[in-house]
Amino acid sequence: MKASYKDLRTVKQLVIETPILTEAKLRWYIFHAETNGMASSIVKISNRVYIDRVAFATWVESHRLVPLNDDEAPDTA
Repeated sequence: MKASYKDLRTVKQLVIETPILTEAKLRWYIFHAETNGMASSIVKISNRVYIDRVAFATWVESHRLVPLNDDEAPDTA
């Protein structure tokens, strides 16, 4: 998969774009990323943390109790 850096978001940007998130909850997910499986969604450069919004959407979908059919899949673009 080729990286698309235009999909990187700061914590605050992702929270604005994702109504189900609070900044505190997203930071908790990031803090526990190694154990909750979200680590592949995170890019850390120096002290800055960026989240790949497409990888994050995939991670969220992996927690769905019943998978969606292909025709029901949400648009992550």
